Amino acid sequence: MKIVTDIAALEALYDAAVPTSLQKVWPKLTPLYRQWIEAARFVVLSTVGPEGTDASPRGDDGAVVRIVDNETLMMPDWRGNNRIDSLRNIVRDGRVSLMFMVPGSANVVRVNGTALLTDDLAVTQTFEQRGKHPKTVIVVQTREVYFQCAKAIMRSGLWTRDDAEGLPKAGDFITEVDPGFDGKTYDAEYPVKAPERMW
Repeated sequence: MKIVTDIAALEALYDAAVPTSLQKVWPKLTPLYRQWIEAARFVVLSTVGPEGTDASPRGDDGAVVRIVDNETLMMPDWRGNNRIDSLRNIVRDGRVSLMFMVPGSANVVRVNGTALLTDDLAVTQTFEQRGKHPKTVIVVQTREVYFQCAKAIMRSGLWTRDDAEGLPKAGDFITEVDPGFDGKTYDAEYPVKAPERMW
């Protein structure tokens, strides 16, 4: 297999960047990007650390981030599996990327920047869901804001398909590494138990 190891060789394989793909990048939120991000309930948070990279799906019942101003976003860290891989990375290396998606929209909005983590009660207590508050909040300073063209969503048919039939479920994945685990019961009970631990 031939490996591309030189930037000049890589660039020679492709045409020049489409001008609008470079012109569309803003250092901060514009009114239209604010409107789009406020509608997003789902985002993929990407971080980097000594062990490598991490991409974590984040979702909320309402806007997934709070827009503080045109250069600052806040995202509560709601309950999960307590691996805290993304949070560890942010503490050690603040570089982050956010990829916002809205069901039905073929566009994706991307934000690149830096983040820090706060457990300040003056901040965490301003977020509430079902009477619960996050232990920490991720504070993102924007560096680049732009939309991704619709081709990836269009090619995949992401919002027009349902390919889940016959796929392994969470319990199957756990049973694969722990044959004694009761995956079927886990999957059957999860829709009832998960809402209790959602926030």
